[in-house]
Amino acid sequence: MKRIVIIGGGPAGYEAALVAAQLRADVTVIEADGAGGACVLSDCVPSKTFIASSEVVTGYRDTEEFGIHSDGLEAVTVDATAVHERVKRLALAQSADVHSKLVKAGVTFVAGTARLGEDTLGHTHRVVVSPHGSDSEYAIEASIVLIATGATPRVLASAVPDGERVLTWRQVYDLPELPQRLIVIGSGVTGAEFASAYLAMGVPVTLVSSRDRVMPHEDPDAATAIEQVFRARGMTILNNSRAEAVTRVGDGVEVRLSDGRTVTGSHALIAVGSVPNTDGLGLTEYGVTVADSGFVPVDRVSRTNVPGIYAAGDCTGVLPLASVAAMQGRIAMWHALGEAVVPLRLRTVAANVFTDPELATVGVSQNEVDDGRVPARQVMLPLAGNARAKMADLHDGFVKLFCRPASGQIIGGVVVAPRASELIMPITVAVENHMTVSQLAHTITIYPSLSGSIAEAARQLMWHDEE
Repeated sequence: MKRIVIIGGGPAGYEAALVAAQLRADVTVIEADGAGGACVLSDCVPSKTFIASSEVVTGYRDTEEFGIHSDGLEAVTVDATAVHERVKRLALAQSADVHSKLVKAGVTFVAGTARLGEDTLGHTHRVVVSPHGSDSEYAIEASIVLIATGATPRVLASAVPDGERVLTWRQVYDLPELPQRLIVIGSGVTGAEFASAYLAMGVPVTLVSSRDRVMPHEDPDAATAIEQVFRARGMTILNNSRAEAVTRVGDGVEVRLSDGRTVTGSHALIAVGSVPNTDGLGLTEYGVTVADSGFVPVDRVSRTNVPGIYAAGDCTGVLPLASVAAMQGRIAMWHALGEAVVPLRLRTVAANVFTDPELATVGVSQNEVDDGRVPARQVMLPLAGNARAKMADLHDGFVKLFCRPASGQIIGGVVVAPRASELIMPITVAVENHMTVSQLAHTITIYPSLSGSIAEAARQLMWHDEE
């Protein structure tokens, strides 16, 4: 029986553990914070739970259009303490569920930290474990080691979080009340999601973006559409503005921009990316290559440069998505334990931004098509023409499809809509299974439905084929 040690219990770690246990390996997971790791306890699960509360508030917007008189958003109050307690309660419940699943599968779960020990002769790797609540360490001789330690919010030297007024996204749930005026620094996915959620809850939001649009790495049409929604709902967006420093001023904060301007608010949320948790693991000493950025380079089956040492998840810098982390972990175990395995294919990974409306993408990007790297035909259908969208009074959003010029094979798509995270699924299936626009066009959809626009987009591309 192979002994496997997994350092880190987030999606990469616990999904890997479940696969390895299923394949009858002896599996130990060492996790510092709790089953599910930061993803479940402080990042993805809490933030999406928080966003779910903001969506409830959004339901009171423009109800008169439907003939419903609710006194509007002004009549809605948000109990921040109750919201935050729910966030924490659901995170702990999800962590408990993950822990139970691991234990039921026969995985040994250790609360603590671990590092690679001294290199030893033979075919094992020594892992030194430091359990919480104990001064003594012990070593495990493992056949396979998976590094799945995740990442931590990046901190600016000129904007050090204090947990009170200057915050990372992990600290917002400890606030006794909602910010009176929030400044969000960083307009990537995390910054945009929190800016959207707080705006929906009635908080005046200023979003500081160092680029010419929010979410600069997302589809330009989609990012522009969401920025227009943000502005229409009252958000102040400072494009091409770089935050140089954040300081406490009385009961608020002052953000100094690189051009000399200053912005004041009650709180500042720092959302400028993450740094990998790879210090203190003994990686370099053991001979594992670590990039200058701190990430651990891996191949498409999650191998590092040292045989028997794998890495998965945010610590690898491949793609910071829980779904990708989980698949990297599974692939590592399938490969390590001799199972048939398909190397990681990022081209078929769907991603979603949980703003309002949501932004979901899969496959090739608009930039790849525009600069000629990927030849493609495309069509973009505004949701405003969709019957179900009209019934729901949805004016913003669209469905976009990309296909190969000759064969009509679907190679990508973008959806901007409520629940785009669900609507992207049929496009993802089409990309994964090399379906053509003709096949998608001949699929009967529910009428009326937002998903009908996906089939309609395919029909328009199919008509181009016939022309």
